Amino acid sequence: MTHETTTLISLKEAMKRVDNKLRALDTQFKELDVTKDNLTLRFEHHSKTLASQAAQDEIWTAALALGFTSMELNIVYSYVIEVLICLHTRMLQKLPDLVRSLPTLASVLRRKAKNKHVRLVWESVLQEYGLQERDVSALCTFFIVHGNKGEHYAANVRRMYIKDVSFMITNMVKNQALQDGLLRAVQIIEKGKQAQDPENSRAPLKELMPPVKD
Repeated sequence: MTHETTTLISLKEAMKRVDNKLRALDTQFKELDVTKDNLTLRFEHHSKTLASQAAQDEIWTAALALGFTSMELNIVYSYVIEVLICLHTRMLQKLPDLVRSLPTLASVLRRKAKNKHVRLVWESVLQEYGLQERDVSALCTFFIVHGNKGEHYAANVRRMYIKDVSFMITNMVKNQALQDGLLRAVQIIEKGKQAQDPENSRAPLKELMPPVKD
């Protein structure tokens, strides 16, 4: 074997080793890219979760700090409770086979998180009423905060006390998400979009949401 042949073989072996190392590095870089993408997705999800929690905390704070008089609070509460009843009633109308297993709106909210069919029906109901999840979240927060002392006023009684509830809400509720939810509740009821008379609702008012623990 000549010197040139030996050198050529050594060079080929060296190139093969380099090629193997490059392939190994390429595999490692791909794995690093996948790891980076996974970490990025986790970070984005965590950031969204924190932002959502912060927004919800702000709604709770705003609901607790409302400066309504007792009468004003009861009037706003009446709109909120009627819309929540409408949502629950409409869900039962669309899911007659689940009437017994969905006795309250709280049970609907729990079930939709686990059941795709219930979730799709829920989304269609929200669309019917022109509501979004954040609106329902704001209304439920208001109900939990004030439901233990709220009193339902009939429509004719509400009109006797306050002529423009939307104007009152806009001026007194500073948190945008809570304000939007309350305004939507007023609009839905005033436009007659409720599914049925809330006084004949299937579920008692106090059972729409779980009790608040001190």
